[in-house]
Amino acid sequence: MTTTLHHRACHLCEAICGLTLEVEQDADGEHHIRSIKGDRDDPFSRGHICPKAVALQDIQSDPDRLRQPMRRLGDRWEAIGWDEAFALAAERLAAVQAQHGQNAVAVYQGNPSVHNYGLMTHSNYFLGLLKTRNRYSATSVDQLPHHLTSHLMYGHGFLIPVPDIDHTDFMLILGGNPLASNGSIMTVPDVEKRLKAIQARGGRLVVIDPRRSETAAIADQHLFIRPGQDAALLLGMLSTLFTEGLSRATHLPIGGLDEVEQAVLPFSAERMASRCGVPALAIRQLARDFAAADRAVCYGRMGVSTQAFGTLCQWLVQLINLVTGNLDRPGGVLCTEPAVDLVSTMSGGHFDRWQSRVSGLPEYGGELPVSALAEEMLTPGDGQVRALITVAGNPALSTPNGRQLEEGLEGLDFMLSVDLYINETTRYADLILPSTGPLEHDHYDTTFNLFAVRNVTRFNEAVLPKPQGALHDWEIFIGLAEAFAARSGVALKPTQPPQQMIDMGLRTGRYGDGSPLKLSLQALREHPHGLDLGPLGANLAARLKTADGQVQAAPALLLGDLQRFAAQPSGDPEQLLLIGRRHVRSNNSWMHNYHRLVKGKPRHQLLMNPHDMQSRGLSDGQRVSIRSRVGAVEVEVLASDEVMPGVVSLPHGWGHGRPGVHMGIASATPGASANDLTDERLLDRLSGNAVLNGVPVQVVAA
Repeated sequence: MTTTLHHRACHLCEAICGLTLEVEQDADGEHHIRSIKGDRDDPFSRGHICPKAVALQDIQSDPDRLRQPMRRLGDRWEAIGWDEAFALAAERLAAVQAQHGQNAVAVYQGNPSVHNYGLMTHSNYFLGLLKTRNRYSATSVDQLPHHLTSHLMYGHGFLIPVPDIDHTDFMLILGGNPLASNGSIMTVPDVEKRLKAIQARGGRLVVIDPRRSETAAIADQHLFIRPGQDAALLLGMLSTLFTEGLSRATHLPIGGLDEVEQAVLPFSAERMASRCGVPALAIRQLARDFAAADRAVCYGRMGVSTQAFGTLCQWLVQLINLVTGNLDRPGGVLCTEPAVDLVSTMSGGHFDRWQSRVSGLPEYGGELPVSALAEEMLTPGDGQVRALITVAGNPALSTPNGRQLEEGLEGLDFMLSVDLYINETTRYADLILPSTGPLEHDHYDTTFNLFAVRNVTRFNEAVLPKPQGALHDWEIFIGLAEAFAARSGVALKPTQPPQQMIDMGLRTGRYGDGSPLKLSLQALREHPHGLDLGPLGANLAARLKTADGQVQAAPALLLGDLQRFAAQPSGDPEQLLLIGRRHVRSNNSWMHNYHRLVKGKPRHQLLMNPHDMQSRGLSDGQRVSIRSRVGAVEVEVLASDEVMPGVVSLPHGWGHGRPGVHMGIASATPGASANDLTDERLLDRLSGNAVLNGVPVQVVAA
């Protein structure tokens, strides 16, 4: 028995915490993970670890994880070889496109795609050959408003300023719960210590949320807000900043700020208070406190994106930082300068160049809003989606009106999934292609280094050997591309392994051959704990990608959306509104088949304010039916003053107990899918992003 020590980052969430793993090799040559601990020598995570990282060993040893291509034959599955699988996929997809057109094949890429660099570098090597406009991803159920706002204001959808959390004096969080998410579009390991450090140096943490979340519980101030009305609070704050002369000069070149001031002045704190449920005096005081802080951050995450005015909210967040002089300022919000820089190597994106066939929803960056996917499969006519490819995604549980999507999946001519499991979505596939496990391949965080609260870099070597007969995700896409190109008579361009691409990105980047550091893949291999490249600094002026080199404070689309907001009728005060809920042991729908992550106190229940329960004659622990326009689910209800009156909270990603799902632990775990209640017709009409918060529901005894 021999034991080896390995260092790498966990890539199960955005925090990319450094790990130290002990691996034993027995006399038969089999490898076993002995321990997973936080890496105290990692300069970024500083030894921090969360329960998800420890569960990496459960993913590795999970008997339900697929390890070879599987073809569905009726209700059963059979294993087939890789060459046969590639040929089958190419034949069926080419046939669908030949009969129904290129757009008859759709693609959905799930959240784990950005956690595996092989998917980032090579998925489009195959998918791009399809030349379909029916491309979808988890972006439009999560963060599309962030990207569209940066595209409109800064000229690039990845040029997203992140909080300088280690140097700020005042952090305002809306729609985010970093103690559960470990940060989100804010790569920030050890976030609880970093937030408490703000308070320790005399600063303040303020959280705005319809629920007193884990983060709100440690804040200096928590304000309840009516779901879906964050724009009202932000407008009231911005109007106050202008009317009370609380703005601060900026070094950035700005265009359109006078237009912004004139447009938002009518949205006073007094007018907005009734809409958001926050008293006018509290809104004004919050604006004053924010402006008075030497260094302040306004940070809005998923909760403010997944609502009817998500893009408007993200624009207002940027404007509050800008007007108070905290945009591109240490202690405020700053853009990273990563070693492999997607901003400098990728297009800034495009918006509304084409629209979805049925509802006319706009594309962004070549993708359509996923809320349109089901209707594109179910609506007959020229261009109807007849085949689907899913990549590391489970849209049946993670996108609005999941039951309608299942109806569409059932009627497809062909479905291909690149996935590790037979889950709620892939059970409809005709062919599933699984890649190596997360510890069997190397990795580089191109995405999360872009949103990190420090400039950091590391290369993650594989911890375990690649099993015989297995393929990495990038090798799967090369195999699919070669088979499809041969079938279609398309010339295929040469490609390189991901390692070579990263090496080139490092060498040509700001820390590469032209710098004293001379970073390369080999240089990173000599630093297995990672490298700290320094704190974030002001750089936005030089990195702007707008046509005139200015920050566009007043994009016409966003000014126009103010009118839509102003015209929105007041909601029914008696109407219950559904919001989601996140837990540190979970990440969407793909971490529920591991005992370490689902054990302990149940957390699938509906949280409901005691006053609302009493008025409906409901009791604690009772089984209830939650109903929306699109469907109903039954769950246990818990009385909780964590949620404000008029609000109910149900975690997303559950509801695994469905026929044909081959995930034993997940299927046996109670819970319902919140997306059996969310409505594909409820959208941020500007971006097309799904509305997952503020969904009107009824709750009655089951």
